Amino acid sequence: MLKNRVHTGQNLHSCDQCGAAFTLQSTLKTHQLIHTGDKPYSCDLCAKTFSHSGHLESHRRVHTGEKPYWCEQCGETFSQSSHLKSHQRIHTGDKPYSCDLCAKTFSHSGNLERHRRVHTGEKPYWCEQCGKMFSQSSNLKRHHNLKTHQRIHTEDKPYNCDQCGAAFPFRHQSSLKTHQLIHTGDTPYSCEQCGKTFSQSGNLESHQRIHTGEKPYWCEQCGKTFSQSGSLKSHQRIHTGEKPYWCEQCGKTFSQSGSLKSHQRIHTGEKPYWCEQCGKMFSRVALKSHRRVHTGEKPYWCEQCGKTFSHSGSLKYHHQSIHTAS
Repeated sequence: MLKNRVHTGQNLHSCDQCGAAFTLQSTLKTHQLIHTGDKPYSCDLCAKTFSHSGHLESHRRVHTGEKPYWCEQCGETFSQSSHLKSHQRIHTGDKPYSCDLCAKTFSHSGNLERHRRVHTGEKPYWCEQCGKMFSQSSNLKRHHNLKTHQRIHTEDKPYNCDQCGAAFPFRHQSSLKTHQLIHTGDTPYSCEQCGKTFSQSGNLESHQRIHTGEKPYWCEQCGKTFSQSGSLKSHQRIHTGEKPYWCEQCGKTFSQSGSLKSHQRIHTGEKPYWCEQCGKMFSRVALKSHRRVHTGEKPYWCEQCGKTFSHSGSLKYHHQSIHTAS
């Protein structure tokens, strides 16, 4: 009777929690452990518990070092069949995981998940010591992962810069060499397109997007794309309303560091921009307005009478005094 039901696809036992159906009652019983959370199988070496005997058997290889699965192509061995399957994509070139934003493909789901942060700008990993955020926990770009960063706080730093005293850990002697380029002014990385040189390879890579037009970072709120992750982060404050930069003089807050810097000139009186025509000094915005004295440009015009003005303030005064005056 049971044999006939197996062949016809009829099911004998159904799970009252999710409706899954099984031909064997023992299989149903094992399945129901998912819902009860019961883990009757325990490892006698570390006491870790499992809901299925197969999971316990697989776990024990952590302790025994057993690797029963091996690759016929290169002979490498694995403790789990899933690890072997994943490894075999190296030989087949199979990349079944695809990014739905840029169509780039990956051989492992984890690599796809990490890649997506390029578009979202997400930084889920943070340093408990200093609060700095990272998009990767480890393994990928060495300057952008939490694990590498944490060595700043935990490792001995025997390599010191004789110029400024900056210190670097044992495994990062090369970082000291790269750092010293700041002092020597050496810029060994050159852009083939325009010849501009850089002291860091990452800076060159970032610069090259000017020529390629590549914008791998995008805003989930409005879809706008950016060539730099920093530009995305700055843009997102438009949506969040975040203003992390504030003026110590008057308490006014700003979403961009550049806006704060420009504002602070109100207090300092600094005028770093000068007119090439007459040599007079101005703030950046004021210089742009001043240049119209020399060019004669009048970009502001009155919709009522068509008269043009070089400054918005002049247009406003004109409108109030001529057209709205009683």
